Formats: sequence, structure tokens, C-alpha cells
Amino acid sequence: MTTSLASVQNPSTLRRLASVCLSVVLVAAGIAGGSPSASTAAPRVAATPTTPPASYPGPGRVTGDVGVHDPTVVIRPGGGYLLAHTGDNIALKTSTDRVAFRNAGTVFPGGAPWTTTYTGGSRNLWAPDLTYRDGRYWLYYSASTFGSNRSAIFLATSTTGASGSWTNQGLVIESRTSDNFNAIDPNLVVDATGRWWLSFGSFWSGIKMVALNPATGKRSDTTVHSIAGRNGGAIEAPVIVRHGNYYYLWVSFDRCCQGAASTYRVMVGRSTSVTGPYVDRNGVAMTAGGGTQVLAGHGSIHGPGHQAVFTDTDAEVLVYHYYADNGTSLLGINLLGYDTAGWPFVY
Repeated sequence: MTTSLASVQNPSTLRRLASVCLSVVLVAAGIAGGSPSASTAAPRVAATPTTPPASYPGPGRVTGDVGVHDPTVVIRPGGGYLLAHTGDNIALKTSTDRVAFRNAGTVFPGGAPWTTTYTGGSRNLWAPDLTYRDGRYWLYYSASTFGSNRSAIFLATSTTGASGSWTNQGLVIESRTSDNFNAIDPNLVVDATGRWWLSFGSFWSGIKMVALNPATGKRSDTTVHSIAGRNGGAIEAPVIVRHGNYYYLWVSFDRCCQGAASTYRVMVGRSTSVTGPYVDRNGVAMTAGGGTQVLAGHGSIHGPGHQAVFTDTDAEVLVYHYYADNGTSLLGINLLGYDTAGWPFVY
């Protein structure tokens, strides 16, 4: 676009130019039109915003099969996305653009009889965690019953991620009623030195962490680290993601699974060490109930939580479930920015 100096001095021309420039900036940042989708035509390059919006934004646009609970998402090596979530035999969904999702069967279409000791015979398996590393998908998932800490975390692997292609790799860790922790809600993190760790936990004494052997995905020692807790109160769904010089521990506070009455909310703390200590924005230790709120219920968005975080071509992405007014559990997706002090916010 070219223009003369005289026309630039015209106020109406200036307004038109400002509008065009703003549109270009919005498109480059991936926020024009309200959609957080990753372009399949050309990856966007966007600076991470540093100023939070005045209020929580609504979830980005998603379509198709978006009824989910406890979602986890991984970018597929050939492009597109694989999503897993709580459901009978663990439910799978796929997307090519992070907007339109379709059902893709289950991880274990023939069932998972090795889990029924912990589920009371139910096929419903909880809180999967997906990672793609070393040429295959790693899926950690939970088996339990509501309100009990007689629970277990298992591992399955697949080279394709397709329904029925998963190999059961067995038990990773279990908890019994005599334990002070609950072995559900797993999340794999690989630290800056290449060490593997699994965080997990719900209620009881809080969020725990164990070291893993990268060759097997199983425990490498008997140490259990404590990294967050609320004195037995409602804390669960840990996710640890490295950003800059910090590891960020994302958790959900308060009550899930009550439809539109759910009070789930997304909290975060950070540490320079993967094993902690994690503190919130005010310096309160997460082992002492600390946590900085990033997202909570607003308007017709009830109980957002059980979050996952991954890095895409346009931004870091927060994935979660929330409840609609009618109690339906739905997929929520927003992008993440970081303020000048390095604390995340959704936009």
C-alpha cells in the first residue's frame, strides 16, 4: 500500500490506515474473529501479550464433538491434534485445526480389565495425560472410584494414537486407604536436564511427584515429593510446564463434577526447580495453600478446570473443561499470555 504525504495528513485517511494496521496486528496475533485456532495454511508468528484483559474471556470457538471432561491435548507429529478425556475405556478425539473436533473411538475398545480392581468394575477411566516423545505417544491415566483414595495410575503407549493401537504398560503407582495421598490425575513433565517426573494427586495431603525412568515410563526410585496442598482441601489436576526460567505448576482448586454448581478454578504457582518449592504471586508456598488464580467461573462458564497446557505455533494453549448452564461438560480452549512479572493469564 502506498500513499502521498498529503493524504496521510488527512484525518479520515489516518483513521482508515489505523484501522488497517490494527487488523493486520490482530490477524498476526491470531485473535481477530475470536478464534484461537492454529492456521493450517501458514503458522502464525505472534508476540506473547503482556497485558491481561480486563475480565476473563470466553472460551475460544470450538465445534463438533466437544463434550469432554478432564481433557488433554497433544500435537500429532504429522499435523493436527489428538485429545483424550475421561470416559469409558478413555475417549479420544481428533482435530486438524484446534477448532473442529470429532470422536475417534476409545483407547481400549476391548476394555481394560486390569483396572477394575480400582474402579469397582466400572469401565470409566479418569484424567488421561498425553505426551508424544521418542516416536510414540505416552498415556498416563487413572482408575478409582469417587471419593476414595484406593486408586492407581497406569501407562499405555502407541505409535499412532489410534483407537485400539494402545499397549498396556502396566501399573505406575497406586494408593491405598492407609495412604495420605491419592494416585489419580497424572501429568508427565520432562525437566531441562532430560529427567522424567510424574506429578499427581487429589485432596488428601495434596499434590505429589515421583521420578520416572525415561526408558520405561515407570518409577525410578521410591521417593515421593510433596509439591502442593491445602490441608486436605480441594486441590487436584496438577500440570507442570516450563516457561522461561520457571516451572509453572497448574492445579485446580475447589469442587468439580457438580454441573453448573461446580466451583472449580484454575490456579498456578512457579519454581526454578521442577520439584519445588512452588510459590504463588504473593510468595505463599503452594504446600501451604498458595496459588494464583488464572481462570474461574464467569457468566455462563461454570467451574473451569482440570487444565492442560501445551505450546503451539501461535501461543501457549490452555485446555480445560467447563460446565454450561444446563450442566453439560464442554471443551474450553484459550491462549496464554504472561505479564511483565512472568505470571500467566488467559486471553
